[in-house]
Amino acid sequence: MPASLPMNRRHGREDRVYNPLRLPCLSCHRIFRNLSGLTKHTNTHHARPHGHTLLPHETAIDKEAHHMNGDLDEGPQGKTPGNAPQMLREGRLYHLVHPVLNGRPCDSNGKFLEDPKSQPPPRTESTANDWTPFTSRLQFETADFVFQHARMSQGNINHLLELWAASLIPYGALPPFASVQHLLETMDSIPFGDAPWTSFKARYTGDLPLNPPPWMTAEYEFAHRDPLVCVRNMLANPDFSDEFDIAPYREYDPSLKRRYTNLLSGDWAWDQADIIAKDPETHGAMFCPLILGSDKTTVSIATGQNEYHPVYLSLGNVWNNVRRAHRNAILVVAFLSIPKTEKRYANDARFQHFRRELFHASLSLILRPLHASMLKPEIMRCPDGHFRRVIYGLGPYIADYMEQIVVTAIVQNWCVTCPTRRQNLQDLCEGFNIRTREYAKALAGVYSRKKLWNDHGIISAVTPFSDEFPRADIHELIAGDLLHQIIKGCFKDHLVDWVFAYILLEHGQTKGHEIWGQIDRRLAAVPTFPGLRPFHQGRDFKQWTGDDSKGLMKIFLPAVVDFIPPDMTRAIQYFMEFCYLVRRSIQTEDTVARITHCLERYHHYRQIFVTTGVRPDGFSSLPLQHSACHYPRHIRQFGAPNGLCSSITESKHIKAVKEPWRRSNKYKPLAQMLTTNQRTDKLAAARADFTERGMLQGTCLSEALQGFLSLALGEAELQDSEDGAESEDQQGDGNTVDDGDEDGAVEGPRVLGDVSLARQPERTYPRTLPELGLHCGVPNLPFLVSSFLYDQTHPEPLPDGSATPPCPPVQSVKVYHSAAATFYAPSDISGIGGMRRERIRATPSWFKGPARYDCVFAENDSTVEGFRGLHAARVRTFLSFKSGGVEYPCALIQWFSPVADEPDELTGLWVVEPDFDQDNRPFYGVIHLDSILRLAHLIPVFGNAILPPDFHQSESLDAFKTYYVNKYADHHAHEIAF
Repeated sequence: MPASLPMNRRHGREDRVYNPLRLPCLSCHRIFRNLSGLTKHTNTHHARPHGHTLLPHETAIDKEAHHMNGDLDEGPQGKTPGNAPQMLREGRLYHLVHPVLNGRPCDSNGKFLEDPKSQPPPRTESTANDWTPFTSRLQFETADFVFQHARMSQGNINHLLELWAASLIPYGALPPFASVQHLLETMDSIPFGDAPWTSFKARYTGDLPLNPPPWMTAEYEFAHRDPLVCVRNMLANPDFSDEFDIAPYREYDPSLKRRYTNLLSGDWAWDQADIIAKDPETHGAMFCPLILGSDKTTVSIATGQNEYHPVYLSLGNVWNNVRRAHRNAILVVAFLSIPKTEKRYANDARFQHFRRELFHASLSLILRPLHASMLKPEIMRCPDGHFRRVIYGLGPYIADYMEQIVVTAIVQNWCVTCPTRRQNLQDLCEGFNIRTREYAKALAGVYSRKKLWNDHGIISAVTPFSDEFPRADIHELIAGDLLHQIIKGCFKDHLVDWVFAYILLEHGQTKGHEIWGQIDRRLAAVPTFPGLRPFHQGRDFKQWTGDDSKGLMKIFLPAVVDFIPPDMTRAIQYFMEFCYLVRRSIQTEDTVARITHCLERYHHYRQIFVTTGVRPDGFSSLPLQHSACHYPRHIRQFGAPNGLCSSITESKHIKAVKEPWRRSNKYKPLAQMLTTNQRTDKLAAARADFTERGMLQGTCLSEALQGFLSLALGEAELQDSEDGAESEDQQGDGNTVDDGDEDGAVEGPRVLGDVSLARQPERTYPRTLPELGLHCGVPNLPFLVSSFLYDQTHPEPLPDGSATPPCPPVQSVKVYHSAAATFYAPSDISGIGGMRRERIRATPSWFKGPARYDCVFAENDSTVEGFRGLHAARVRTFLSFKSGGVEYPCALIQWFSPVADEPDELTGLWVVEPDFDQDNRPFYGVIHLDSILRLAHLIPVFGNAILPPDFHQSESLDAFKTYYVNKYADHHAHEIAF
């Protein structure tokens, strides 16, 4: 290295030199340039939570034999679950694993192991430094970076390699790849995750008329991979080892009530196992249901061939949260052809029939390699490393309604799940009367095709693809679609539009549009909340996404309640309750009962739309409204519906279709897209293999630096150099977090709640309590702190009428503008363990704009469920101080109190008002940070208020007298603020 650094002549300062030192986080593998950055990150993301830690979620793979009755207190004569009110040990779950198809480990020849708990054989004979087909870690990480993360064009990759080579010329070294072609050839030779693409063509084979339309003579190309190879690759993925069920199971809570979570916890998987178990050759096997999904997507708004029809495949054994997180648990296995024709032939019955037949015939052909393994188990290595005898079966099918009618060969505007007649779809569907293959065949033997179409909604001329596979009935397998059926369909396209239609009918065009404007201003005036889409211009924008519809759902009811009849409000309230209940990640018998009750109440109150003239003909023409009736059955059959939602496949479109299309040259792009998908899967499989062998610890640079220092210094000196102590300014408090962190999913142990102050205090505030109180407009702050310290240091409260002791000496007063709440919220966007973090703000200026003082839920009585056990409060500042040698992290808050002992009857939301003292000054208090659970979202009770056009959302929490506690802010709020 030169003795002196070059100077920048223009500015007279030293040119910066790259510092090779990198420090990896051993928990998440993020890299930091210095020790203080690593310490700060560790304290923020991996500090040991001081909140109440939840018991780990047990699954069917946690234990083998003990799941039958290991946690159950035996009743009389040792009998287990009956009608007696038996209880499990507190906090424990009871798993009843299927007694026959229980996924017993075996060797590579299929012989069951004598000791199921024995260690699995190694996956590979490769050593820990075998990077085949790459020559080194540098080669692999370079390929992974430029192809997966940066998604560089081939020209840019070549340019980067040239620059890299130029920098290495003085050292006689070369870059990791000779050219982009060398890089691509190396990726193509990765032996992991290979599932080659192939294609076939199909055409119309019926009799041709004299002048056939173009669609009859055209050829239609289908691209696909062998689904059996794809399934084997996913099964061998070690990344799923801790989030994978090996057998159908029934899960019970401590009071022996059924719980439904992942697919194998439902009745369908158990029933399938019972059927399979009739063959003795399958005993001890692992049932692996295959989830399919299909959906058309558009890659560009430009004209031309820009529409694709991908088919996706996932393993039903993988947990819902993994599938929702897209950790290679869902793969694209086919691109179906989309027959098109001239406009004059588009509605031709023969063309429509050809499209249906082409869909089912191609899907049947693509899935045919799975058929044999649906009857006889094959020996496969599973994510935990063990071999098992695996038998496959078609599982739930994910699709929106327009795709469902194609998949099931049902006439549009009929229900795809049950045989309810189209004119009766408005009736509340009860029981488990569903369509079946046998039912359709029986009708086909009696009625004509025309009568089946008109009177039963069955397209008997088409045979569903599922009929060719064992134990598969497509009507039974159609999953509920939360995104399109419930959120976009029933809520946004129906209820929202109906409300605005009512306003126009009731008030006329002029007055009605004025009310529309007020509703838009109310939506824009809702206070900021993490994950809430801002509606700065109300709901009047052209293109709605699923996230837009979800955002409107969170705040819609308080905005419209003052403009619609009470029964209309009740209808929306009960539908909202239904929607939030079915979207929970953990379903129980109690939630299913509540879902059924909400459906009954919603059907009762939605009649207001008929009587007011909004829906004079009722709801019989709306199959999406009817589909809500089937969700109790969906839950019992398939577990929590959010693990089978079309939002999973829609978001997969980005990685599998849209991004590969953008990387293509747009000329016949499909072949290029297929190659991109194959290389992406191979890189992901290689990373999983290298990670399992412990080859990706730290970073590529830190590993190279470690090896260089080992040679240069020797092991003894290197050890000494790594043992240096942290400087004082680098040491961190494990109870602080970085103020710049965003809200969202986090990894870590499950805790009910943990709140930590920002990493750095603010330096512009007074350092004594009296001065700080005057600065904040709370002159009695010392008195509040004195009361707080007495409560903290005495087990019993002060007797009534007793004077609060003087405030003891307080030192090191610090003020913070934020804190972070970490809590268990598996139904929201969260880490794999279900943990979520959000930022609580108390700042006089947010992003150089108005002040932001957030509201929180504070604990009141932990023995009482719902909002009755909580307080609502608004944080005015976060502070910490020391007293008696103890540091206290606190919050200065303004209290809110409920205006009634029950939630509001119309909206179902609690209503609170800010507390004031006898002099009409805000009533403040100081509480420990541990008393705070998380953010609360308060929305004004607008009443008759007319909001001016320039009203800003930052004023909302100061401008109104009462507020709704918004339990629809997210799913966790719905679970705690009822």
